[in-house]
Amino acid sequence: MDYNNEMENFKPYKKESVFKKHGFLMGVLSTLLCVVLVCGLVFGLLNATGQILVIGQTGASTVEGEALLSEETVEKLDEIYQNINIYYYEDFEKTDLEESLYKGLVEGLNDPYSVYYTEEEYEDLMVSTTGTYYGIGAGLSQNLDTMVVTITKVYRGTPAEEAGLKNGDIILAVDEWDATSMEVSKLVQHIRGEAGTTVHMTIYRESTGETLEFDVERRHVELPSIEGEMLEGGIGYIQITEFQSKTDEQFEEMLESFRTQGMNGLIVDVRANPGGLLSSVVNLCDYILPQGLVVYIEDTFGNKEEYNSDKRCIDIPMVVLIDENSASASEIFAAAMKDYQYATLVGKTTYGKGIVQNIIPLDDGDALKLTTAKYFTPNGNYIHEVGVSPDVEIDYEYTGPDDATYDKQYDSQFLKAVEVMQGMLAK
Repeated sequence: MDYNNEMENFKPYKKESVFKKHGFLMGVLSTLLCVVLVCGLVFGLLNATGQILVIGQTGASTVEGEALLSEETVEKLDEIYQNINIYYYEDFEKTDLEESLYKGLVEGLNDPYSVYYTEEEYEDLMVSTTGTYYGIGAGLSQNLDTMVVTITKVYRGTPAEEAGLKNGDIILAVDEWDATSMEVSKLVQHIRGEAGTTVHMTIYRESTGETLEFDVERRHVELPSIEGEMLEGGIGYIQITEFQSKTDEQFEEMLESFRTQGMNGLIVDVRANPGGLLSSVVNLCDYILPQGLVVYIEDTFGNKEEYNSDKRCIDIPMVVLIDENSASASEIFAAAMKDYQYATLVGKTTYGKGIVQNIIPLDDGDALKLTTAKYFTPNGNYIHEVGVSPDVEIDYEYTGPDDATYDKQYDSQFLKAVEVMQGMLAK
């Protein structure tokens, strides 16, 4: 994952933004806009002659490829390895060196979104797109400077909640493992495990100054990617934390529930939503928008693919909350709503990620995530490194007590969204 936590469904707007505090880029890297398993515009097959057979919408063609490893390169790698083997002062694993070669090759693209995954990392990535795994049901974040791991969200009805873990708890140890001695992606592998087994966690609770011990049972966990409630005045509020495989279904179910409660208007909150699956956001836009283009993507060969909405749509006043940590799939959602003038955008300009990754499984169980295309909004805007601007701009400010749990009623952006919606309903 580069960075896979127990699920990266961060609460997007605590008193101090968790992304400002722990580094938002890692969240973006973990939940990129992906066309999973190379089912997108184009793919290539490399044959023994170095030619790549490119298959796209316009047909098949061959591209001359150059072999990566010349004799000189192989000799130099062997020379480096032999020196390590002879002189390095500690024991090492040869497989670690091999994996670092693969990772380094992809890093040479200087593209933070293209990543080589080991088999374990690939499995973790697939967990992040489905929200289903065997674990405890907590969201984690790591400070990249101090390596401190914090529980950012405890999900309802999960083993983490039942055990008594709380948002803001700092993880000191997991079983015998020091939590600050490894990246959070590795730590998560020790937290997850076989259903029915327990994991022992040592926690520091900053609010009370206590160090606490918990034995948490691992169970099958399916995390929702949305949360919501009915507000006063018939206003529905839905927060989308990530675009996972079932996000569109969960959204429809919640919206239908709101309709039965007399919903007059809808606020959709995608602040700090780092992205997710292209199919998920397209399905959700299809459910909301009238017939027309939702988004189109274009690859390096000029192949273009359009994703469209059908005639089915909803017709209620909408506000979409965005911020500088809304990225990728959440930007597709916000841009489509804006281009169709289907919603008023409130908040701050989004992150600005307008590129698409394909996940390519490798023969040995590892995988490659590779940036393969750009995406464009219905109006043809390329938002990479630009973002989607709000219609009503407002900074985030939390005015509640410093020692209290987050409450939307003290969130300046949320309150502005409600104010805008009330104005729309009053017309």
